[in-house]
Amino acid sequence: MEHRIIFATGNEGKMREIREILKELEVPVLSMKEAGVSLDIEEDGKTFRENAEIKARAVWEKTGGIVLADDSGLEVDFLGGEPGVYSARYMGEDTSYEIKNREIIRRLEGVNGPERSARFVCVIAAVLPDGRILEAEGTMEGQIAMEPAGTGGFGYDPILYLPEYGKTGAQLSMEEKNEISHRGKALRAIKGELAGWLERERV
Repeated sequence: MEHRIIFATGNEGKMREIREILKELEVPVLSMKEAGVSLDIEEDGKTFRENAEIKARAVWEKTGGIVLADDSGLEVDFLGGEPGVYSARYMGEDTSYEIKNREIIRRLEGVNGPERSARFVCVIAAVLPDGRILEAEGTMEGQIAMEPAGTGGFGYDPILYLPEYGKTGAQLSMEEKNEISHRGKALRAIKGELAGWLERERV
């Protein structure tokens, strides 16, 4: 049986990153749109893991096969882990990231150095044809920058400063980002799991 992977996203930028990392599996990787799936999924989980599972399971129920979904966000320690699972909805879904980024910087006024610690977290859930779920998690550690910087990336990238690189997530090249990003790490971990599963299937 010929396998294919459906990734529960419509984000083309994300699909490029996903295809690049998963290409060694030698399995077609489709977005929801390419798979002909149009769903409005309510992500009401309390954790990244729960939301990734909700998305993957919802698409899998329509398509079967192998379905992957991710949930990711920014955790700021000084803010008790906010915005966390509400990263996309922080201050309202229609609020621009420019405004969200400025607000997070404002809330950390007077906070310095290690106390500005924050990270991007990504959890990927994979539902297999038999309904079993595999999971992987990746993080990218840094600190909230004093000012947004960089035009690459998206979302909160301009305000997560990476001390070992001396720049923010939005100042990294695509290659650097794939190497160290939370999604890149989670994708490589899930790729290892899927490779093992596909290997056993092909025997």
